[in-house]
Amino acid sequence: MGATWGWVLAVAAVAVGWMQWGWQGVVMAITLISFWLLLQFNRAVRVMRQATGAPVGHVGSAVMVHARMRRGMRLMEVIPITRSLGQVAEPDPAAGPGIGVREAFTWTDDSGAQLRLDLAGGRVVRWTLQRPDEQQPAPAEPPARAIAPPAAAAE
Repeated sequence: MGATWGWVLAVAAVAVGWMQWGWQGVVMAITLISFWLLLQFNRAVRVMRQATGAPVGHVGSAVMVHARMRRGMRLMEVIPITRSLGQVAEPDPAAGPGIGVREAFTWTDDSGAQLRLDLAGGRVVRWTLQRPDEQQPAPAEPPARAIAPPAAAAE
C-alpha cells in the first residue's frame, strides 16, 4: 500500500470517528493511526537490527538470494533475505526507457558472485546475477619440480 492510500485511510478514519462518536471517535482514530505508525517503525528497526551483524554488501549465497527475488519487492523485504545492507551502486543509465531506475544496490558472496538490484519508486524493477568465470586459464606449463636423484642404496 502506498503512502497516498495510507493518508486517505487515516483521514477517512478520523472523519468516520467524528461522524459516529464525536470527539471520542477522533481520539480513537488518532490512537489507531499512532499504533499503526509505531508498528511500522518497530518493523523497520527490527530489520535494521537484524542487518547490523553482517558486513555491508556481503551475502551468504548470491544464487540463493537471486532465487527468492520478485519484481515489486521493497527494500525492507529484501534486507531480511540478504541479512545485510547492500552496497550502493551507480544506477544503470542503459536500463531502458520507462524503467526509471533511481537506486541500485549490490551484494557479493564468498565465491565472487554478485547480485545487483535496481529499484524505482522504492520497489525492485530488475535484478541480475553475475557469477565469476568458472574456468580459470591453465598455466602455460606446469611449474618445474626439483627431482632429486635416487639415493644410492647402502650395501
